[in-house]
Amino acid sequence: MLLDAAQQLATPQGYSIGIALLLAVWAYVGIVLNLGPGLWWQEALVAGFVTGVVVGDIPLGLSVGGTLTLLSLGLWTYGGATIPDFQTGAIVGTAVGALGGGIPAGLAVAIPTALLMTQADVLGRAVTTVFIHAADGYAERGDQRGLSAMHLLGQVPWGLTRAIPVFLAVWLGAGPIQSVIAALPAWFTHGLQVTGTILPALGFALLLTMLPVRRFWPFLIIGFALFAYLKMPIIGIALVAVAIAFLYQMMQSPAAGTSGSAEAMAHV
Repeated sequence: MLLDAAQQLATPQGYSIGIALLLAVWAYVGIVLNLGPGLWWQEALVAGFVTGVVVGDIPLGLSVGGTLTLLSLGLWTYGGATIPDFQTGAIVGTAVGALGGGIPAGLAVAIPTALLMTQADVLGRAVTTVFIHAADGYAERGDQRGLSAMHLLGQVPWGLTRAIPVFLAVWLGAGPIQSVIAALPAWFTHGLQVTGTILPALGFALLLTMLPVRRFWPFLIIGFALFAYLKMPIIGIALVAVAIAFLYQMMQSPAAGTSGSAEAMAHV
């Protein structure tokens, strides 16, 4: 039903202006909530799922969003650093992939989009300083209403740096993007697929560098064996990890039981 509805709203080159606006609003809301309450709406997996619902291809949205989420492991804007915008990449990649080409086409668009959005992020941060300086002026004059207005307007540049590219890519750019993808040589698209397969492993490797693997290496081997040799699903491995964590707790001495349990739960 969702797929039929989306196909009725899509043109031969792209989507209707309604779908483009809806996804643009979602991109705006996601990045703004990332600045405040969070709610994890800006995560690529969530963005891909919601986009999949809108365009009528939820499995594609989960696949594109899940792959980009693996790429984002260990990445965060520490100290104001700019990182790839995987939320926008998931939205654009899912929308384009649903028009034709599936996951390979979606990732071929999603990864460059996420990297390109780092420049838009810098632009949004720079424009926001206008409202910051204006707020300083209102604060000096004791104008609380003006100060509050600048605080609220400060999120506009952040949201528009995501909403405008998403709108243009989904509404105006879908046709040209498809043409570019169709013109790409086979070796290039295959290379992108291989890169998309390698990068999640790189994300996990970066995450492992921040964990005390040398101390808890037996747990790493158990998880690897369950997945690689016994083909156990991720949910099953997670349940085994929880059970091992409780066993680890019970084997600790009473004096170190509490701290050991917390550490085991964090790293298993």
